[in-house]
Amino acid sequence: MEGSKGFGGIGENGSSSEGRPPNPLSEACRQRFSIDNVTVSCKKTLVRHQSLVKTRTSDISVEPDLGVENHNTDFIPIVRSGAWKDIGFRTSMEDVYICIDNFMSDYGLNNVVSGPNSFYGVFDGHGGKHAADFACLHLPKFIVEDEDFPREIERVVASAFLQTDAAFAKACSLDTALASGTTALAALVIGRLLVVANAGDCRAVLCRRGKAIEMSRDHKPTCSKERKRIEASGGHVFDGYLNGLLNVARAIGDWHMEEMKGTDGGPLSAEPELMTTELTAEDEFLIIGCDGLWDVFRSQNAVDFARRRLQEHNDPLTCSKDLVDEALKRKSGDNLAVVVVCFRSEPPPNLIAPRPRVHRSFSAEGLRELQSILDSLAN
Repeated sequence: MEGSKGFGGIGENGSSSEGRPPNPLSEACRQRFSIDNVTVSCKKTLVRHQSLVKTRTSDISVEPDLGVENHNTDFIPIVRSGAWKDIGFRTSMEDVYICIDNFMSDYGLNNVVSGPNSFYGVFDGHGGKHAADFACLHLPKFIVEDEDFPREIERVVASAFLQTDAAFAKACSLDTALASGTTALAALVIGRLLVVANAGDCRAVLCRRGKAIEMSRDHKPTCSKERKRIEASGGHVFDGYLNGLLNVARAIGDWHMEEMKGTDGGPLSAEPELMTTELTAEDEFLIIGCDGLWDVFRSQNAVDFARRRLQEHNDPLTCSKDLVDEALKRKSGDNLAVVVVCFRSEPPPNLIAPRPRVHRSFSAEGLRELQSILDSLAN
């Protein structure tokens, strides 16, 4: 088991908030993943690889309020985070996460926003861990290096996903041993704005006064929207798998797989789906996790479980470990990686449901009897 708490960098379990944890990528691995020779520019327009031209930018979902009145304009989130991962019952670990509570500062930028600027991500690798490590290392860099960050946050984040995918394709062309793929979910807190970008079946769930608000959609090949996109791109869904091979419809990497991605198009997309919301005083915490967690937790169930734990100890690191431990008890058969981000310094409050008013009524017979009693008293 491994975890981390409120640090800036790629996570290892047991790290404290007092220092940056050791980076699991060795120097040799960093050189292997170097993109110094890969030409990927940071442009003002959405960078879309040729294989993804059939995916429309209009597919990006922007939900500014999710049913909450925007009257809490003075609310400033106080961000605290923790993360935990476990190999589970698998023989190898392919899940990766990253927690950066001070995103701009850690990447050498001046903080130009009021309030927090944080970056969190989970990456679920398949066919090896290289794509997950690569995306974890380079996705945040592409975001901060864009000249429009943080002004055009949705466009910048969507572009960074595609740039990461294109850069990994180039890296794989130089070293075929890197061939692999990964799902990716990134969550940014910029001031009061929460932005979640997802490509794959990781999930982000916001706790809003005890209610689970899903901030991402699982990209499974069997989903009607994804199936239509896949078939329009020349692919097919067989037995729940994309082209009979992958159980996700969107991912970074997998360039080695035939008829998935290419210059003439392909059914596997790296373009993320985005959801945004303005945080208010009712927003308590965010859970992001790879699919190993959601295989055994429903979204509301995870929020209820995490909320009880945070009321007990108010520690996002311990809470993320609690979620992983519970998933193992429920026999999750996958790797596990979970990040919990709290938006307040105090634990979630107790929610006292209002007592329902008791409505009492008399039958006609009862009214007649009562009237008779009153009449007799009057006499």
